[in-house]
Amino acid sequence: MASLRALECLVAVADSGSITQAARLLHSSQPAVSHQLATLERETGTTLLRRESRGVRLTPAGRAAVADARRAIEAAASAVRSARAAGEASGGSLRLACAQSLVSVLAPVIREWHRRHPEVAITLRESTSPDELHGFIDSDEADVALMPAPVPGRFTTTAVAEEEIVLTAPTGHPLAARPAVRLDDLEGAPLVHFAPENGLSAWLDRSFARAGVRPEPVMRTAVTTAAPQLAAAGLGIAVCPVSAVSDGFPGAVRSFSPRWVRQLVAVTSVEPDPLAALFIRNLRNHGVHVPRGVRTQLAADNLTSEKTRPPS
Repeated sequence: MASLRALECLVAVADSGSITQAARLLHSSQPAVSHQLATLERETGTTLLRRESRGVRLTPAGRAAVADARRAIEAAASAVRSARAAGEASGGSLRLACAQSLVSVLAPVIREWHRRHPEVAITLRESTSPDELHGFIDSDEADVALMPAPVPGRFTTTAVAEEEIVLTAPTGHPLAARPAVRLDDLEGAPLVHFAPENGLSAWLDRSFARAGVRPEPVMRTAVTTAAPQLAAAGLGIAVCPVSAVSDGFPGAVRSFSPRWVRQLVAVTSVEPDPLAALFIRNLRNHGVHVPRGVRTQLAADNLTSEKTRPPS
């Protein structure tokens, strides 16, 4: 395939009508330009220019090649501009994926990017299945996925935040009267649980089993943010990430004792490129937003509860 330099030489000769002038335009030597043109003619198997007393003239084949050569040169320049813009977060595209419950974590950062980096096109896919999120990265359908740890070792992960796992309940529920709740307190409790297609379902089941606790599922939902709302409506209790509890939540929110947290990670297939790395840094700086009303309910608990890793 013809080198970009050879195509540049052909275009310069077409514009100047002289190999000498073309060499000056390209800041090169006349022999170097002639060599590139000779190589291009060998590759095409035809004569592209004729030397005349006053310079050179393109043959019909040369004129036909020049149009495509100009487009190839512009495409190469455009590729460089696009790569530079992506590296400087002034252009390009960023394909994001996240666990359904973490949309609220991504949203403030995406809003900030729309304001600060309007030339970057951002798309978002969400899922309740860890395997599907892994698949988005494996199949190159997403550049960055935000999800809870752990993830398979074939990926590159960057820790961005820790998120608390909390209990939600109706305001008058007996557990709501306690400053903090232990996992043992959930034995036999009516539980608004997650549907099997939501990865939180199996994750919580493993946690309960390891703690020797057996709550009683009374309803299941695939939507992470629906569980605390159903609990607040009086259907039972729900155990969920704090990011699933919305502003103005009408029920009670309680920490566990010891405090239960999970690590959130940004997942990429390899080391993140400059655009993805900048977004991940912004995610880490922003952390997990907890609505003021929820923070108020949890504040007293967090002062006295021991911080620990989840029992799963």
